[in-house]
Amino acid sequence: VQLQASGGGLVQPGGSLRLSCAASGSIFSFKAMGWYRQAPGKQRELVATFISGGSTYYADSMKGRFTISTDNAKNTVYLQMNSLKPEDTAVYYCNAVSGRGSYWGQGTLVTVSS
Repeated sequence: VQLQASGGGLVQPGGSLRLSCAASGSIFSFKAMGWYRQAPGKQRELVATFISGGSTYYADSMKGRFTISTDNAKNTVYLQMNSLKPEDTAVYYCNAVSGRGSYWGQGTLVTVSS
């Protein structure tokens, strides 16, 4: 399984970005698929994820600002990030979990700064 993340960049506080994660195979095969992030000097944390069966999970600090969605035809998961704050600055990683293991994309840097 290969995951290709894209969409990061520099944005001002209050701005928006949309991250994309394209999988090499069908996302229906995954038990879970979503996004993590790691800020400088901090541990990697879960941002949002889809869980097989249709449920979604958001970390508390992202609820109401971030939205995870999928395009099944493109085997792609998106993370729409609105009302961005400087503390959202991090490398964002795409993750997928299948019966064979956990897979990571290469990460995309999001910098929120004026």
